[in-house]
Amino acid sequence: MFKLKMARLFPHFSVKTLKLNERSAARPLQGFYLPIVTFIGRRSYASQIEQVENKSVLITGCDSGFGFSIAKHMHAKGFTVFAGCLLKDKGDSGVKELESLKSDRMKTVQLNVCSKEEVTRAEEFIRRNLKDAEKGLWGLVNNAGISTFGEVEFTSMETYKEVAEVNLWGTVQMTKAFLPLIRRAKGRVVNISSMLGRMANPARSPYCITKFGVEAFSDCLRYEMHPHGVKVSVVEPGNFIAATSLYSPERIKAIAEKMWHELPEVIRKDYGRKYFDEKIAKMETYCNSGSTDTSSVISAVTHALTSTVPYTRYHPMDYYWWLRMQIMTHMPGAISDRIYIY
Repeated sequence: MFKLKMARLFPHFSVKTLKLNERSAARPLQGFYLPIVTFIGRRSYASQIEQVENKSVLITGCDSGFGFSIAKHMHAKGFTVFAGCLLKDKGDSGVKELESLKSDRMKTVQLNVCSKEEVTRAEEFIRRNLKDAEKGLWGLVNNAGISTFGEVEFTSMETYKEVAEVNLWGTVQMTKAFLPLIRRAKGRVVNISSMLGRMANPARSPYCITKFGVEAFSDCLRYEMHPHGVKVSVVEPGNFIAATSLYSPERIKAIAEKMWHELPEVIRKDYGRKYFDEKIAKMETYCNSGSTDTSSVISAVTHALTSTVPYTRYHPMDYYWWLRMQIMTHMPGAISDRIYIY
């Protein structure tokens, strides 16, 4: 019974038992079985759902990056994919590549998650194109998002609101619009968060705020949807900037110059250009790092959509970031701050 409970609580740990030697110093514990918990690095996958070919999923932010790769992968798995694309009406190259598959199971949809009108039109389009709308929509992957950087005093309120409008309120709006269809299918909601939704970082407050919000929203939704048979999962990627091309050197420079020129004079005077440039250089170094292989993220989303028992949270990230996240979320702040921040 204990091993069963431990396996449910910690699916990425293996549990063994050891009977203490009767002649040992622990003789009073004769016959007691002590659980030995060992980390085995990765979770094992549970059994998968059947009849994938009869299921449809909607993925947002499919113009490029994770969304584009996830859309192609889920299509290859046999799903009917509705790929929400911000730039479909502008003939973006990513959209053209998805449409070049010429498959009746790959349907691109014009979708700005911040626009109530476009979300409504997308919901109507998908409802019309489902094989059986009464059986609902199997999956929603809230992937669309934007990012920026800048210390609190360097970041305008407009920037805070813009990032939140896409990352947080866009996720909420999409989920509310498609939950009726998801509930009918007893399906899945998969929200793409970030390791920065679990641990904060200097100069990333606009992004962190929104991803912390996505984490809280996902937890609340998971509790509410449990009685309806809907599973809600969160995927928390590590540093994949190098793979997603989120920031080019030119974009970093453009953001920095705009930020500096829009700063109030008192902020520029108090901090100085030298301090500002040092922080931008640090951001450039970070943006040129990270994993270039997104397969772990794609694998996590696939498992969340296809496993009979999906995980609550997935952590596709390098071991350094996984360990850092564990320390920053489980140890006292005074210790984790000393190790990673100060």
